[in-house]
Amino acid sequence: VNQNKEDSFIYVPRKGKAAQTDMVRCYEPATMKYLGYFPALTPDEVQEHVAQARKAQEVWAKSSFKQRRQFLRILLKYILEHQDLICEISSRDTGKTMVDASLGEIMTTCEKIHWLLDEGEKWLKPEYRSCGRSMLHKTAKVEFYPLGVIGAIVSWNYPFHNVFNPMLAAVFSGNAAVIKVSEHASWSGCFYSRIIQAALLAVGAPDNLVHIVTGFAETGQALVSSV
Repeated sequence: VNQNKEDSFIYVPRKGKAAQTDMVRCYEPATMKYLGYFPALTPDEVQEHVAQARKAQEVWAKSSFKQRRQFLRILLKYILEHQDLICEISSRDTGKTMVDASLGEIMTTCEKIHWLLDEGEKWLKPEYRSCGRSMLHKTAKVEFYPLGVIGAIVSWNYPFHNVFNPMLAAVFSGNAAVIKVSEHASWSGCFYSRIIQAALLAVGAPDNLVHIVTGFAETGQALVSSV
């Protein structure tokens, strides 16, 4: 259903309550050219996505930091080698300029990946704490454990960075992620999901670790209630 730039036609969005249907219609805001549509998922469908992510997370929680860093390095390499494509997708779906996409999508996401590669494991290691003088014969430490399935509802304005930002932190810390993209940027969000899935597959991560869900308020509410 998703059409390329040459074959697309001008789309006139509907107003009011009639605008929300069982489909999320996608179009370029700068030109009003139609891009395609994605399903508006029901609460039951959202819960199924979360259930699948929960099973995958139980496996991923046991993964090593070496495997998680490998996932980040694969993403970083792809991003750097396909900057123009990523920026063009963001530009078409939001109406932003290529320069704005480069600064707001590529630079910020790469910086997050670099920080996680350099500092992430250190901040997730157990921290030893003082027990006080009365407990000198004891030791105390704080240990960090994955939470499970992280849900995120992200905005339209930086569709690449806004998907990758919560996903990177969640996956690196041993969690699964279910991300509800904006109904105003679903076309790009679902495209970027394919990059994530390919990188997860390359490092041998379990299937269904990261999900992108599309829809309106009902979909978002179901996600909030499920994670």
